[in-house]
Amino acid sequence: MAVITIIPAYNEEKSIAKVVKSSLKYSEVMVIDDGSEDKTFEIAKNAGAMIIQHSKNLGKGAALKAGLHFALDKKYDEIILIDGDCQHDPSYIPILISHLGKSDLIIGSRFKDGSPENMPFQRKLSNRLTSFIMRHLTGYHLTDSQSGFRALKYQTVALFLDIEYNDYIYESEMLYKAYKNDLNVEEVSISCIYGDEKSSITSKTAMNYLRFVIKRIFKKTKRMLVR
Repeated sequence: MAVITIIPAYNEEKSIAKVVKSSLKYSEVMVIDDGSEDKTFEIAKNAGAMIIQHSKNLGKGAALKAGLHFALDKKYDEIILIDGDCQHDPSYIPILISHLGKSDLIIGSRFKDGSPENMPFQRKLSNRLTSFIMRHLTGYHLTDSQSGFRALKYQTVALFLDIEYNDYIYESEMLYKAYKNDLNVEEVSISCIYGDEKSSITSKTAMNYLRFVIKRIFKKTKRMLVR
């Protein structure tokens, strides 16, 4: 089975080499350098990753779509998505892959076995809120809808290529698309590491997410009324 790990990265020169080298133990690695202004590109390449480089910052969703297009074109059987900031431990890659036999999309959950002690309060609150919303929208029993550590099958990749969002909402829309296409979604427990990095969730991101939620709730309610 051909496996690839896709790592979206924006200004991750401090951590990208460690993530790449650790992931290479389990799969081939593609880094999507999303218009970084530091040495992310050079460091990732020297660490052994294949690289797609965006000339400017397009957003995490755009980076993930670029990686998934590559995986689909090259016909990788199983695809891992992992963040480039060292929050996730690539040693969990085999565990996520092992669950793909019975499920279509695997989410590495930081909350499945309880709330991580080292996660900043703002992130805990944000994740609990978004996971509650996504449970309501999809019916999936989700504890970590914002997790960027995921595994999916080749057969499902095409479903996620036409998602309109290019920012962090992309990952929530992946779950909604999975629900719309009757995919089996499963969570497995993972650990996470947090340093002193700042949250990338801005007021603009929050407003965009609110619009996304309102749009999805409206469509779901409309379908229920039509029935």
